[in-house]
Amino acid sequence: MLEGLIGGLFNGISIGAVLLIVALGLAIVFGLMGVINLAHGELMMFGAYTTFVVQNVAKSMGGIAPEIYVFAALPLAFVVSALLGLLLERTVIRYLYGRPLETLLATWGVSLILIQLIRSISWPMVIGLVIFATLFLIGRWALTRYTDWDRISQWANPIFLGLSVAIAAVVSFLVQSSGSSQFVRPWFGAQNVDVTPPSWLRGGVAIGSALQFPYARLFIIVLTILCLVAVYWFLNGTAWGLRIRSVTQNRGMSACLGIPTERVDALTFALGSGLAGIAGFAVTLLGSVGPNLGGNYIVDAFMVVVVGGVGKLVGSIVAALVIGIVTYLVGSGTIALILPPTAFFQPAIDFFNFFATTSMAKVMVFALIIAFLQVRPAGLFPPKGRSVEL
Repeated sequence: MLEGLIGGLFNGISIGAVLLIVALGLAIVFGLMGVINLAHGELMMFGAYTTFVVQNVAKSMGGIAPEIYVFAALPLAFVVSALLGLLLERTVIRYLYGRPLETLLATWGVSLILIQLIRSISWPMVIGLVIFATLFLIGRWALTRYTDWDRISQWANPIFLGLSVAIAAVVSFLVQSSGSSQFVRPWFGAQNVDVTPPSWLRGGVAIGSALQFPYARLFIIVLTILCLVAVYWFLNGTAWGLRIRSVTQNRGMSACLGIPTERVDALTFALGSGLAGIAGFAVTLLGSVGPNLGGNYIVDAFMVVVVGGVGKLVGSIVAALVIGIVTYLVGSGTIALILPPTAFFQPAIDFFNFFATTSMAKVMVFALIIAFLQVRPAGLFPPKGRSVEL
């Protein structure tokens, strides 16, 4: 009974650790910037697929590469998701600051686009995207440089955009029609893909005859601690971290003092997106990943940020661990197993057995969070001082 409880607590902490990495990115993007980014889960998905690609490359290389690919996949997952988040901020988010409803709808649309991109991406699509980006960016640069762009932009923008899309679509279609089946087939497809951990992350630390702590989950917990330390150091011990906190507290005054607020916004969004990529890397150590990976975590991550207190990293830590532990203990039926099988506890045992599935455990956690927010609507650690007024 005691071993089952300890094992359940450990598994719950490891689940909470993944939630915490995802929520760290949201705590920065949503908590510090006030942006509701529903595409955050898809940025996490890109980190997972980056890990899958790095694993396949390592397998093709042979030798020691399959054993150490995680040390290349981890920074690459961060960089890929951070660059994608930076592109999202520069092209969509920067025009929607202060408009939460529009931001929510726009990022929801982006999330759907990214899901379909992973399902359908192939060489013809990549060729079409490269042609479109080349025509649009170089052509627009030439028009702004050699013409009176302010005068013609109203009608030139849509025409030039339409021409770029049409040319790219025609070329992509021709490549699709003439290419071999191997060349035109989707890279990933709609099915889940498996990422195999290196041999040193398989197995676990055995304690007694029935208790084992898997190496992969221990690695995730250590990774989460390192991410926490790194984020805390960055926000409190670097010049750019100071600028981020300054812009968060008073954007107007920060701009008057010469702080480049647009760069700070872009860096903050990229940092939060990169943390989502690291979370995607961590998830690959727990099982297969697919295009719908982000949707399985985004709601839980928002719950962590809201319950912990918007913009409070300490609150996110506590909330992630509590939500992860409660979800696992209830969903795995551990609570029902550790209760004494007597007539007095039988109603409680039947109650927890009813919720002893993953989906029903989430329903119970949602209900508990709703009840908690009725008592403390600002979360465990509500903001104080100037941040309350903003």
